[in-house]
Amino acid sequence: MKRYPNGVDQEFFYEKNCPTHRPSWVKTAKVWSEGNNRDMHYCLAQDLPTLVWAANLADIELHTSLSRKKDVTKPTMMVFDLDPGAPADIVQCCQVGLWLREILEAMKLKSFAKTSGSKGLQLYVPLNTPVTYDQTKALSHALAEYLEREHPKLVVSKMAKALRNRKIFVDWSQNDEHKTTICVYSLRAKDEPTASTPVTWEEVEETVKKKKAKQLVFHCEQTVKRVEKMGDLFGEVETLKQKLPKKWEL
Repeated sequence: MKRYPNGVDQEFFYEKNCPTHRPSWVKTAKVWSEGNNRDMHYCLAQDLPTLVWAANLADIELHTSLSRKKDVTKPTMMVFDLDPGAPADIVQCCQVGLWLREILEAMKLKSFAKTSGSKGLQLYVPLNTPVTYDQTKALSHALAEYLEREHPKLVVSKMAKALRNRKIFVDWSQNDEHKTTICVYSLRAKDEPTASTPVTWEEVEETVKKKKAKQLVFHCEQTVKRVEKMGDLFGEVETLKQKLPKKWEL
């Protein structure tokens, strides 16, 4: 949980262990923590009452694992977080996202895009088949490095912030058992109530063509209306079964 008890413009804190004062109907997942050398009990926000309860605790941003409770050592997806270094913005993220989608399609992997709700764009590759974090991390890292070699003026694959000026950092490191990513449809703790919103590839292409970053900024009310009109564009991420290629060359 990432809690903002005094508002989004004040200090926040992380609460990994689900509060002991939680209602009895709030479910948890027991996960061993190497760093703390003990079991942690994470909240499972998988129904409306639990989401309302979490919101009441000012848990504004929902950062979730890429695994499910039944086996936290196995990811259900591979993720790329495209983070712009100023003055680059989401327009350049969209261009990098399109390049990445093309490579993934050549590997027969379907990908889905969503805004981070902040500055960037994120690509999700649903797997839902037996796979390890070592495998997803190796492939995502290789793809990030390939994009950097092919487009050195725009893409960087290394984490050092000093390298990100005017470039898009392809963050492959999110593919890790111990990391979390902003959840789809989550609010962001910003001056304006933006949300991490699924977008179509047509919208991504249009953003690149028109160079209009603002058209991929969605307030929470807009996100709800999009779901009512377009359905859940991220629904397949939970169900689509895909396998990583056993061998790949870039």
